[in-house]
Amino acid sequence: MPKRYWLMKVEPESYSIDDFERDGQTCWEGVRNYQARNTLRDDVRPGDGVLFYQSNAAPAGVAGVAEVSKGGYPDHFSWDSKHDYFDPKSSPDNPTWYMVDIRFVERFPAVVSLAELKSAPGLEDMMVTKRGMRLSIQPVKPEEFAIVRKLGRAKTGPAEVAKRKPAVGKAKQRKPGAKKPARKRK
Repeated sequence: MPKRYWLMKVEPESYSIDDFERDGQTCWEGVRNYQARNTLRDDVRPGDGVLFYQSNAAPAGVAGVAEVSKGGYPDHFSWDSKHDYFDPKSSPDNPTWYMVDIRFVERFPAVVSLAELKSAPGLEDMMVTKRGMRLSIQPVKPEEFAIVRKLGRAKTGPAEVAKRKPAVGKAKQRKPGAKKPARKRK
């Protein structure tokens, strides 16, 4: 079966790219949407590529890359009455929810924001850029994965920006919080 690619959303206050990089591998649990559950259970396989997308963040966007290390298996947290993801209708004999394991591959120097994804050539049909696409796991075409990875690797993080000397006379300094001027589209 050919390698597939996915975008997986996570809220950074629950589990950030910092946590993921530190841990190296994690289970991706807590999905409570039937369509997303079916994708995890039936379609996600070891070796698949993952765009690690931080939602409800400033900015929301892709923070890095992961790889699926274990395909879909029952989400055992749904059986633990003390856990946030407990579901009394799920049991080891009849699991309702599934999860996968993912392995850290790469962290981008800075997040590729949703705005950047929406404006990047070749990503016009990417699910995450569409209005109302809120699923926590979404398929990504191989060429979209490659474009996002290239964008992420080309980014400059805050540490690199701080090291640079400002170009004299080339750009006006904006006050903190001031809006960027609108870019003209060709």
